[in-house]
Amino acid sequence: MFMARANAAYYAQAEFGADFVTAPELTQVFGELLGAWAKVVWQMMGSPADIMLVEAGGGRGVMMADALRAWAAPSVHFIESSHRLRAEQAARVPHAQWHDALENLPEGPVILLANEFLDVLPVRQFIRREAGWMERYVQDGAYVELPVAYDLPDDPVGAVREVNEAALDFVRALAARGGIGLFIDYGPMASAPGESVQAIRAGKYADPLEAPGHADLTAHVDFAAITRAAHAQGPVKQNAFLTALGLYQRSDILAQRHPHRADDLKLAVQRLTAPEAMGSLFKVLAVCPETLPTLPGFA
Repeated sequence: MFMARANAAYYAQAEFGADFVTAPELTQVFGELLGAWAKVVWQMMGSPADIMLVEAGGGRGVMMADALRAWAAPSVHFIESSHRLRAEQAARVPHAQWHDALENLPEGPVILLANEFLDVLPVRQFIRREAGWMERYVQDGAYVELPVAYDLPDDPVGAVREVNEAALDFVRALAARGGIGLFIDYGPMASAPGESVQAIRAGKYADPLEAPGHADLTAHVDFAAITRAAHAQGPVKQNAFLTALGLYQRSDILAQRHPHRADDLKLAVQRLTAPEAMGSLFKVLAVCPETLPTLPGFA
């Protein structure tokens, strides 16, 4: 699949953060809040001694390092296929363990954190034509369409539907082992037609077909589809979730301790919460067993 191959090449050689900025890179408070969230959830689980704190798609390891300041989890793991990123993660979290996929994790209870992970997983793209649904592929650097039998809504001609089977498989596998996963990503609350695959290079939009492997390819996450695939709490907007966890209070404490960072902290909070920035576009969803009560941030 084109998107999977392009992103595998990109994360194998690109300098993480050169083309985009993620929430953990904006402020340490983001990771600290998630670490505190994970600790509370662990306690709600009965504080199992063999708990694993896992991050999927951990970037440079910044978020996990920040999270561990709030909770010194006894066992730390990354799901990461890029050897380059593994090296950066090891520099910040040297005692962690690494795995290529979720199924490679050891047996035991899991709390998984995933920020901007689902959006880079490859989507299948379908276009409604007069004759029915066609699937769009990339072949020799250009789009081609082939007829397909797939259960999709009866949309009008010209409509586009995207299905992220890799994301759905991931959350189903996590739910099947009884794990808890916190997913923070961007996309709409409800499933809807529309084309969202995009490429980012040097902070600007680029042609997804141009220079594959040299741009970050992403697609909107269909949160409603995930809630149909596994029991979940949410989604809620990122600004509501982070506010409930104490984003403003923690940022104010840091600003008082480090006055020279006050302006940067204020700007980071604004970017994380403002509706016109990341606050409304990004959603938060927790995949969890039905037996758990309401988790922090989802009341």
